Amino acid sequence: MQIRIIIALFFMSLLSACSDLAAMAPPTLSPQAAQGRAQFERYCSRCHGTVGETVVVGPSLAGIASRAENRIESMDAEAYIRDSIMNPNAYTVEGFLEGTMPVDIAGQIQPEDLEAIMAYLLTLK
Repeated sequence: MQIRIIIALFFMSLLSACSDLAAMAPPTLSPQAAQGRAQFERYCSRCHGTVGETVVVGPSLAGIASRAENRIESMDAEAYIRDSIMNPNAYTVEGFLEGTMPVDIAGQIQPEDLEAIMAYLLTLK
């Protein structure tokens, strides 16, 4: 009888652990945001990380959708992120040098890929 109780408790703890992991899993991305993640890897990841405060060359973009809401008073997150890509020297993050991000980066990215990257970055809360 005790063995059955121990086995039951063991399986209950496994189920609990699995549900905790599911709660920590990243949200499922829309098709556009998933495409954006792929384009981010292609164009942006050599300079920007998306996990923790990892600095590659430029600032980490982990949580950018939340931070961007408060960076410039008159801009929402989407406008701030878009303007930061289109005009990289407009808002240099403290601790990083102006001119590090190529000023023509937006011209190197197809408009539909830029929209997808925006969709992805807006999921990074």
